[in-house]
Amino acid sequence: MSAMTEIPLFPLSAVLLPFGRVPLQIFEQRYLDLVRECMRSDSGFGVAWIRRGEEVAQRGGARAELGDWGCYARIVDWDQLNNGLLGITIEGRQRFALHSTRVEASGLVRGQATLYEPPGVTPVLPQWHSLVDVLRSLETHPHVQRMNLSIDYDNIWQVAYSLIQLLPLDEALKYALLAMDEVEEVVAELDALLNQISGED
Repeated sequence: MSAMTEIPLFPLSAVLLPFGRVPLQIFEQRYLDLVRECMRSDSGFGVAWIRRGEEVAQRGGARAELGDWGCYARIVDWDQLNNGLLGITIEGRQRFALHSTRVEASGLVRGQATLYEPPGVTPVLPQWHSLVDVLRSLETHPHVQRMNLSIDYDNIWQVAYSLIQLLPLDEALKYALLAMDEVEEVVAELDALLNQISGED
């Protein structure tokens, strides 16, 4: 774990997890400037989940409530979309704990955060192979194939986080899983959720 540092934030109504990829359309000047700076300095930004309220920097509106946990992201792809907007794909790298925020004149939000080390490689135990099977089946979906994921199926952290990112789970559930520290706890919760989805007890 590193010391507390200030990072630019991109508030989203969706939760980003380590190893997960999310496409974004960029059109507001504050975020165009942020993307330009990140690409110039080879840096990233924090994705913070909007738990309640509207996007933080909406002028004249109520300030949004951001989650205490977020995920630091890097830009891994970009292109101009058919609608003329800038499209980027971000990839989650590591969790952070968000302690406080401030809003710049441009509307960009910055936060004081503690960045945690990216999850290390943890071997997949035999009882977790069913999660690998589910993830492999999802990888055949055209939408998932377009993400160009590179998954280490021998690392249960990556298997679990990738599944959480891809499955149609409520964002509050994804956030709760992001906040967990132990992979055994994450996998147990994920396994229970998959059993609910499949209708098993």
